[in-house]
Amino acid sequence: MAADRLSGILAFLQAAEQLKDTIRSGTTRKGRPESTAEHSWRLALLVLLLEKELKGIDFPKLLKLCLVHDLGEAISGDVPAPEQKPGDDRQARERRDFCTLCAPLPPDLSEDLLAIWDEYAGAETVEARFAKAFDKLETIFQHLLMPPPSADFYRFNLTYGRDRTDYHPLTRQIRDRVDAETLEMIRSFAET
Repeated sequence: MAADRLSGILAFLQAAEQLKDTIRSGTTRKGRPESTAEHSWRLALLVLLLEKELKGIDFPKLLKLCLVHDLGEAISGDVPAPEQKPGDDRQARERRDFCTLCAPLPPDLSEDLLAIWDEYAGAETVEARFAKAFDKLETIFQHLLMPPPSADFYRFNLTYGRDRTDYHPLTRQIRDRVDAETLEMIRSFAET
């Protein structure tokens, strides 16, 4: 490998490490703030565990989409779902940040990663729609592990990402499970 190519790859890798310090609004089960890197890792793990159920899709592409989807947040951070608003320019900002992050890469790798990011953002391919659905589901799964904040917090989960998770019978089946657990959490607040 050419030295400048290796240098660009390693510079990107070192910059991408910032995702470990990008904090999301959720926490781990012990109450520690969750990083976006942790979310992306568990999203990829979820997809890996479902590989046999996902017949007829480009599975390596799906994994790539999951690993790359939030990398732009390494620069300007995560915007919690309840705070996201239509027209907030969040997607354009994340794309600009992602391009900044990719700047040290050799052009072919930068173009490849940007194409993956754009595919996820566009959500037009089967793999991108699955990635979006599983992204929402992983977030809700994490919310169920957190120290319970409030019943209203869980009520938000019942509608969060519904347009994405109703995409396919498998994602709907998983969503039904996670909604049942969410309703149990809401009921537990009523009992206290």
